[in-house]
Amino acid sequence: MFSLEGTTALIVGIANDQSIAWGCAKALQNRGAKLAVTYLNEKAEPHVRPLAEQLGAEIIMPLDVRSDEQSEALFSEIRAQWGRLDTLLHSIAFCPKDDLHGRVIDCTAEGFAAAMDISVHSFLRLIRRSEPLMGDGGTCMTVSFYGADRVVDHYNIMGPVKAALEAVTRYAAAELGPKGISVHALSPGPLKTRAASGIDYFDDLMNQAAARAPIHKLATIEDVGAFATFLASREAANVTGGVHYIDGGYSVVA
Repeated sequence: MFSLEGTTALIVGIANDQSIAWGCAKALQNRGAKLAVTYLNEKAEPHVRPLAEQLGAEIIMPLDVRSDEQSEALFSEIRAQWGRLDTLLHSIAFCPKDDLHGRVIDCTAEGFAAAMDISVHSFLRLIRRSEPLMGDGGTCMTVSFYGADRVVDHYNIMGPVKAALEAVTRYAAAELGPKGISVHALSPGPLKTRAASGIDYFDDLMNQAAARAPIHKLATIEDVGAFATFLASREAANVTGGVHYIDGGYSVVA
């Protein structure tokens, strides 16, 4: 069940071995998927390349999602090597520090635009480039957070940004459904990742989430990877457009 043998997957967002994208990459490769892995820049490459090589990734390339040239080079390589793409995983987010730590109403136009472009519109751009390679259907996934739906202390402007990400997930799912391409948002509870470390009092948030969750523990990147593997499989072909909570029930508790 859930075999991905012979399929291909593009993983965008590995920063280190604590990244959600890393947990997903491991799970997808373990089920048989061939991987393409990206790294942000030369500074990130020494941290990402050994992990990608550990999984036998066939394509390892730089990708700053703001660069059309790098995006074109990446998808040209995928087209040349594989001629298709079955799974896209988008697990990146960014907001300038001052805007992230300030009040939502004080967020600058420049900070808001940067957060929306890198965290949200980049997902749409990657889907658009993936679409022609998904002629037999495919799966596109991104990563959200409970703060998109409820106010979470110190999550600040990333709450509205993630809400936008979840909205574009639904609209993309509706538009691509006739082509057999599903679109999903994975929503784990608080996880100790590099991106999360920029949020004030994040350790407190994790402790509170573990206490509130019905199972009284946080999800892991392996938990997220297991769910992503299901969504990438043929068995999930009739599932699309959802925000999938992988959080030990944290999101259902008032």
